[in-house]
Amino acid sequence: MGRLDGQVAMITGASRGFGRAMALAFAEEGAHVIIGYRAREEDAAAVAAAVEGAGRRALPLQVDVADPASVARFTAASLAAFGHIDVLINNAGVMDVSPFVTQAPAVWRALLDVNVYGTLMLTRALLPTMVTRHRGRIINLASQLGHVGAENFAVYAGTKGFILAFTRSLAREVGPYGITVNAICPGSIVTDMNRAIYPPERQAARAAELPLRRLGEPADVARAALYLASADAGFVTGQCLDVNGGSVMA
Repeated sequence: MGRLDGQVAMITGASRGFGRAMALAFAEEGAHVIIGYRAREEDAAAVAAAVEGAGRRALPLQVDVADPASVARFTAASLAAFGHIDVLINNAGVMDVSPFVTQAPAVWRALLDVNVYGTLMLTRALLPTMVTRHRGRIINLASQLGHVGAENFAVYAGTKGFILAFTRSLAREVGPYGITVNAICPGSIVTDMNRAIYPPERQAARAAELPLRRLGEPADVARAALYLASADAGFVTGQCLDVNGGSVMA
């Protein structure tokens, strides 16, 4: 018996990286999975096949979380297929690494549209059904940079700091309806999105700087999400679970 038997999880950015790892982990624990993806249709189909291979239903759906019309279509199709969503994971995100003084305003807008407005729109779209059912888990992907910032990450870190404040505030607002809202702050984990920051020649040196002496893997984040989605975290809300090998201790 899995920890999430029969539940429905919606995960954005689920065709690769953290999202893929979470989709597979949730399926292994009994959840049906809505696999939100923006452009990587073949990768999303592969994740869906793996979810179905675990004996669960999979629904890969294209969504641009920065586009209100796309979010509306995505949520409508998801609710039509399953009737409700038990777990929402706002994982889709974009990153830009460059000095603020030379960063184009168009880049700021892209970071805000996906990392901030995307989370707001999808959460707002699904909250009414969770409120009606007096049940729900919302998990937002932030970053350790939301705690401490870093040079060349000013706007990206700012979007993740917003996610942390939003998580805490929304948790207070929807707690009376039996809904928990938490965040995960990954750090020192190699993914497709940040591979340029951690090239192979840098990875060993970075691992040596961490208390645990290793870099993380997407599966580390997936296990944290499983905990927050499960009954084990029923009395946990408004929190950020830092999954970073000890690189930042907030």
